[in-house]
Amino acid sequence: MTHPATTSDHQARLPAPQAGPPQRADPARWPDVARLPAGGQVRTAVAAHLVGRALRQLPLDVRTGTGRGTGTGRATGPARRPDLTLHDPDAFFRRIGSHGLIGFGESYMAGEWDSDDLPGLLTVLATHVDDLVPAPLRGLRPLWVTARPGRDRNTRRGARENIHRHYDLSNDLFASFLDPTLTYSAAVFTGFPARFEDLPAAQHRKIDRLLDLAHVTDGTELLEIGTGWGELALRAAARGARVTTLTLSTEQAELARARIHAAGLGDRVDIRLCDYRDVEGRYDAVVSVEMIEAVGAEYWPSYFATLRAALRPGGRIALQSITMGHRQMLNTAATHTWISKYVFPGGVIPSRRAITEHAAAAGLRTESDLGFAEHYAHTLRLWRERFTANRQTVTDLGFDTVFQRLWEFYLAYSEAGFRSRYLDVRQIVLTERSPR
Repeated sequence: MTHPATTSDHQARLPAPQAGPPQRADPARWPDVARLPAGGQVRTAVAAHLVGRALRQLPLDVRTGTGRGTGTGRATGPARRPDLTLHDPDAFFRRIGSHGLIGFGESYMAGEWDSDDLPGLLTVLATHVDDLVPAPLRGLRPLWVTARPGRDRNTRRGARENIHRHYDLSNDLFASFLDPTLTYSAAVFTGFPARFEDLPAAQHRKIDRLLDLAHVTDGTELLEIGTGWGELALRAAARGARVTTLTLSTEQAELARARIHAAGLGDRVDIRLCDYRDVEGRYDAVVSVEMIEAVGAEYWPSYFATLRAALRPGGRIALQSITMGHRQMLNTAATHTWISKYVFPGGVIPSRRAITEHAAAAGLRTESDLGFAEHYAHTLRLWRERFTANRQTVTDLGFDTVFQRLWEFYLAYSEAGFRSRYLDVRQIVLTERSPR
């Protein structure tokens, strides 16, 4: 689950900043962070009244601070409520009044507010999201949200650009917070939540469960849609499968090839820089892990049609997908959000209902469907803690302070989504629907 998706590809790559307070946002790289929205006094006043009142009614400590914080504090004591410290209340409410939740995230990127427990704060907000706007005003939502920009559509060209803007930032950046398996999706922990084993073991458990669900064994011809950095392909090949795996990320493909060659499995794995819509051949099994979220709602019919066309009779498809409620999905599918602006351009999280309906329309039926949201929350917590601990490494890679605050917010925001159950993650098995 990122990146600056506002101007040029690697716009946050700068010489390492000097030690000290957060640097001011470079307007050439972060135009909407560096500059406050123009005008909007009425909107600012309305936001201060409505949002301020809503925040005071939540289990939070809202206070005004001075200076520009770093966002690295942590709550102490099990009973302590998360805080929201406003360093610049006028800027905070001005951004929210002009751009809603996008402005809320941009205000954090600008250093205008902080929290001693960022995921805890965002969990409270996600849990009470419907309470932040009075019921009579919720019907006016279309008046204050903006549509997704056309450039983010996942045409073949658009999909390549959207993947590039996230996954081609830097392999070293991802290595700074992922575990050594370089697996960028929810792990499955044993004995949860009583105890946790290390993250690599939990990632292998997730991968092995997906391969088992797809019945991948010695001799299986497997199609993987979404290579990542190659760990699933490695484990499938080690079982004796022959793997064709697709990605649009040049940096992922390069490192995945190197890892597979180092493991001596190059004769069993074919990594292709290829759009899923251009897949050829038929396979005994298809696996796709948290890739459907990057497809875009308008292309879900093409995605499921591709899955169906690639499957041999009797084959199985194992998907891992983040999901949200159907009403929430309908509200966000066409809406420009902070995540779609800065993290995953073109991405849309489906609902379970949408997956079932689109799969059925393609001639597939859902054979099993298992959720494990709390496991993703813990996975994200580990990633966020590692990212924070390796902040100097990220700085040395040339990523500026605004980028670092963006990434920390993204990881905490995602963790909160799963902690609050606003989001879920599912492992779903699809098979060919029997003719009537």
